[in-house]
Amino acid sequence: MREAFHEQLDAIFLDLAAICAQVESQVRLATQALMTGDAAVAEQVISTDIEIDQARERVEDNAFELLSLQQPVARDLRTIVAGLRIVSELERMGDLSVHVAKIARLRVPDVAVPAEVQPTMQRMAEVAEAMVVRVHKVLNERDVDAALSLREADEEMDQLRRRNFSELLGDDWPHGVEAAVDLALLGRYYERIADHAVSVANRVVFVVTGENPAAADV
Repeated sequence: MREAFHEQLDAIFLDLAAICAQVESQVRLATQALMTGDAAVAEQVISTDIEIDQARERVEDNAFELLSLQQPVARDLRTIVAGLRIVSELERMGDLSVHVAKIARLRVPDVAVPAEVQPTMQRMAEVAEAMVVRVHKVLNERDVDAALSLREADEEMDQLRRRNFSELLGDDWPHGVEAAVDLALLGRYYERIADHAVSVANRVVFVVTGENPAAADV
């Protein structure tokens, strides 16, 4: 009976890793749509989001069933509670990718990101996607060291976000308020994807070690 229970616990993390792989694809495609002005790719990101929502519901249903039927304690309880929180974080990352795609679609046939600020925005997108890739590994392997290493990437994202603001607020900004608002929002979306990635990684560390690395920063 307990063996079957632990197989169900492992299945929760397998499902989380599968959702993370979907999020990885969503981030990549949303960036592609943004940088190319491809309306079809933007629509693909927007329409695919429902699959992540449905996957989240399945994980939640399974987790609540385990809570009600097995009454887990200690690490088993941590695993289920963390799984519920992680799936919410992953869904939000998918939602943020949709927000990026919607800005891309809104500006078609133009590209929403002016050429001179594309390097910063492209790097933000690369860092965000790389962090999601690493979170996928963390979920698959429950790798504590890999989870903790995401902080370095998050620091780079924070630096890029500050550069993003500097570009928008410069006296020589030639693209008007509408483009500035778009870029401020896009910067925020990628930054929040990174924040959620770190949060997921911290929750995996908590499952494995019983310690919350975020608490060390308080």
